Amino acid sequence: MNEEINPDPLKNVSDVEDESKVAAEPEVKAEAAPEAEKAAEPEVKAEAAPEAEEAAKPEVNYAAMTLSELGKAFEDLMADPESMKLNKEAEAIKSAFYKKLSKAKAEAGLEAPLEPTEEEAENAEVETAESEPAEKVNPFEAVENGFKEIYSKYKKARAEYNKKLDEEREENLAKKQQVVEELKTLIDKQDDVSALFPEFRTLQARWREIGPVPQQSFRELNETYQFNVERFYDKVQINREMRDLDFKKNLEVKEGLCQEAEKLAENENIVEAFHELQKLHERWKEYGPVDKEHRESIWERFKEATAVINKKYQAYFEDQKDKQVENLAEKTKLCEEVEAIAAKEDIKSSSDWNNLTKQIIDIQASWRKIGFATKKENQKIYDRFRAACDKFFDRKREFYTEFKDSMNSNMDKKLALIEKAEALKTSTDWKAAAEAFKELQKEWKEIGSVPRKKSEQLWKRFRAAADEFFAARDSNAKPGENYHANLEAKKKLIEEIKAFEPSSDAQVMSDALQTYLDKWQTIGFVPFKEKEGVNAAFDEAMKSKFPDYNPHDNFAGRIQRGARRIGERVQRTALSEKDRLIQQYNRLQEEIKTYENNIGFFANSKGAQSFVDQFQKKIDSAKAQLKELEGKIRGLGQSEEAGEEDKKGEE
Repeated sequence: MNEEINPDPLKNVSDVEDESKVAAEPEVKAEAAPEAEKAAEPEVKAEAAPEAEEAAKPEVNYAAMTLSELGKAFEDLMADPESMKLNKEAEAIKSAFYKKLSKAKAEAGLEAPLEPTEEEAENAEVETAESEPAEKVNPFEAVENGFKEIYSKYKKARAEYNKKLDEEREENLAKKQQVVEELKTLIDKQDDVSALFPEFRTLQARWREIGPVPQQSFRELNETYQFNVERFYDKVQINREMRDLDFKKNLEVKEGLCQEAEKLAENENIVEAFHELQKLHERWKEYGPVDKEHRESIWERFKEATAVINKKYQAYFEDQKDKQVENLAEKTKLCEEVEAIAAKEDIKSSSDWNNLTKQIIDIQASWRKIGFATKKENQKIYDRFRAACDKFFDRKREFYTEFKDSMNSNMDKKLALIEKAEALKTSTDWKAAAEAFKELQKEWKEIGSVPRKKSEQLWKRFRAAADEFFAARDSNAKPGENYHANLEAKKKLIEEIKAFEPSSDAQVMSDALQTYLDKWQTIGFVPFKEKEGVNAAFDEAMKSKFPDYNPHDNFAGRIQRGARRIGERVQRTALSEKDRLIQQYNRLQEEIKTYENNIGFFANSKGAQSFVDQFQKKIDSAKAQLKELEGKIRGLGQSEEAGEEDKKGEE
């Protein structure tokens, strides 16, 4: 994660040498510094912030570039002689690259992780959360690995560059210490002023030309240098004309610094303005004093411009802190959402996992839109969020591993059934083999899912074995076993049942039920391909005329329960309206179950779509009737309750 919290702003004013000491008049050795000259300058850092080292570059819209263009942009940046000063651009390119990569992966069906941390980028080991149960080819692997490689090289080069800067600062420290020693030696000389002053100017120029020194050494070194500059002006009897010329030059420079500071106050980027102000303070201290007349006013002007920027800078960071607290609250809420999803125990299906994965990805997108949290909590809250996401995707990976194993096991079971079916298909023991095929079909339905690519292939192979056997059986049927004639006989019986007019006489209904069952049982086998359709049609016709008929029971059970229930109805008086509706409601529920079972059986059959459509229409119609009956039953129940209350009142 590349989120960093900006440092707290510096104090507005701190202890720095007052300019009166630097600008003491050489002709009045014991002069006390005026009160105005003792005003303190704001403390500044010895070195500019890392961002200040970057060369000015025109703003580029990296978000509009493709992944390849971003990779090329980073290569071009690496080729730039000033590349080590372009850290902002490098990080901007990296951020744009991973955002676009994440989006592209998501669109390709690959789950994109959060943007990698710097450590992950340097090690070129960014982890990606798995989003599919099966392995997928990652089309972005080459461009991603290429970018990781060049970014890793850049980070190493950047580290070397920073190391070199540190070494240069140490060298600069030694050089400036040498200037201070030479200045001390110069002060001790009593030569003619015309010879000493040019040498003094040379030392000042050398001091300004030397680059920055380590921050921890800046304050002490600068104070030592300023002290000896003051000593030079105090002890060297410089002529007034040369001194005034020097004061005038310093005044011109410091007026220019004031103008720059005042202009910085207009900069909307207050962080950038503050860093630039630090540079102005460093330059201010490199120049000597101005004449006594302008000393107080020029310092007050510079101090006022500094105060404006410091105030804005302080307000900016106070506002940032408030936003960071709000961001922490928002990120904590997102963590809780992901943790709740990752802890769900009722995730049973692939559909559930896909829906939850979409929720996680949406939450990750929301996370990226939220800014930094507080400095103390920023890394902690990110680690918490990442841990919750990892937990979810680890569980998802385990689910699909187990799911894949289960489907492979089911495939082995179905292959075993296919082998049995293929071994039976040439049997001429028609009755025994037919019963065996029925059992195989039952077992087939009870086995769970298999890999989608194999499902249709396995079913066709199993069905082909069954079709081959039953086709052979039908072609070898005996004269009394004409399957096509039996089919016609069963169809005719179904039409007869449909034409039957129900009677209010229970005995008549019982006899009719028994008669139709006996007729159906006596008709022989029909062609195998027609078996399911004609059986379903018979069950539907029977249920439409005989409410107690249950197609899932064996024939003996049907007869016994049918006779018993009919007998019970004969013994009872006429059913109440509510009982009649409840009976009708239960019957419709049973019909819906039957239709759904039939659809499940026909779903894998070739050319059975018309049957499926018919059953679906019947299911929809039955469900509509259920709703209507439910309302009527509820209304009758309320009426009965009201009647009971009335009776109690009368009693």
